[in-house]
Amino acid sequence: MSLSRRGLLAAGGGTVGALAAGASPAQAEPRHGGGPRVRTGFDRLAADGYRLLRGRKVGVVTNPTGVTSDVRHIVDVMHADGRVNLTAVFGPEHGFRGTAQAGGSEGRYDDPATGLPVYDTYLKSGQPLADVFTASGVDTVVFDIQDAGARFYTYIWTLYDCMVAAVLAGKRFVVLDRPNPVTGRAALGPVLDRAFATFVGREPIAQAHGMTVAELALLFNAEFLKKPAPLEVVRMSGWRRGDFFDETGLPWVPPSPNMPTADTALVYSGTCLFEGTNLSEGRGTTRPFELLGAEGIDRRWAQAANAEGLPGVRFREAYFAPTFSKFQGKTVGGVQLHVHDRESFDPVRTGIALLVTAKKSWSGFAWRPDNWIDRLTGNTRVRTMIDAGAGTAEVVAAWQADLAAFRKVRREHLLYR
Repeated sequence: MSLSRRGLLAAGGGTVGALAAGASPAQAEPRHGGGPRVRTGFDRLAADGYRLLRGRKVGVVTNPTGVTSDVRHIVDVMHADGRVNLTAVFGPEHGFRGTAQAGGSEGRYDDPATGLPVYDTYLKSGQPLADVFTASGVDTVVFDIQDAGARFYTYIWTLYDCMVAAVLAGKRFVVLDRPNPVTGRAALGPVLDRAFATFVGREPIAQAHGMTVAELALLFNAEFLKKPAPLEVVRMSGWRRGDFFDETGLPWVPPSPNMPTADTALVYSGTCLFEGTNLSEGRGTTRPFELLGAEGIDRRWAQAANAEGLPGVRFREAYFAPTFSKFQGKTVGGVQLHVHDRESFDPVRTGIALLVTAKKSWSGFAWRPDNWIDRLTGNTRVRTMIDAGAGTAEVVAAWQADLAAFRKVRREHLLYR
């Protein structure tokens, strides 16, 4: 797909153009919470009287984050509105209503609140997922889920898989945009090698992609799908690329059980790498991905991490006892990240530095036996370089050429300044 087609979708005429193009970020928006008042794609779709969905049988791919600015769920709102023929809901990992933990879903059921059939999309892709869309009877699939900004956060690959399935099933596909909670200023980290493609990374994008879901949909359609989906996006108004989530005026709803706050998202694209080690990544605590540790770790790790002189973050010696997941019920030692300058903080570089210093300061350090770290980083290079004794700067330097190439492609699909 060419850039001109991307431009047509983002700024074309008629109903789609009016919604997709949106207001310039420089246009006046009501102020809220010290930042611009952002209207999500759904807010703008509803304000337009759902014209984009008129005469369509609609199914929605969403989860608990699909809410209005006054925290009503979009499914409940649309179901109660006679202007929308909402006939099905599709639930991703953790489920439509969010009752399942990591690696789980809610299965097929009828939603008690609306009576709508809820179909399970988790771990379905290709023709099996297309068959789900066909069985639902919808002709338009709408996607509205809050992302966390990291390649390995699975909702963006639910988006990708649903776009592929929409092509196979002959369905129209609409993406309602939401903010990248950690800004959209820059792409960071290694770019996935397709040899390591899984549900935590289908295609070669950066570890912290710096895009919104609508921008990713445009990128997927133009660069990765063999046949482009019949895609329409409804962009936000009032969002600037430098906005953190607390500057949007929007309510934060945990997109998954271990993403309780926007602060979690700030560090997640770096510290989630600890899922690929024998250390706890803080699951089972009130600060997942901000607390890291294992039995036998003491103050030396925090000292080594602080000695790296990383911008925007400090490390506190910490002790905690996870209530589930790794080291359940055991007291472990480690670090807590304290981000004091989020403008200069680089989560991916920080994650690498923590891996490097953990390995050097704790003799018990080990990678997960299945080398899951390679799936998270998208290559073997990070693991093998750290094992060979490389320092943080050397590891980070190794992905810069690939990252520069991705940034060039990424720029063509950005919708906001």
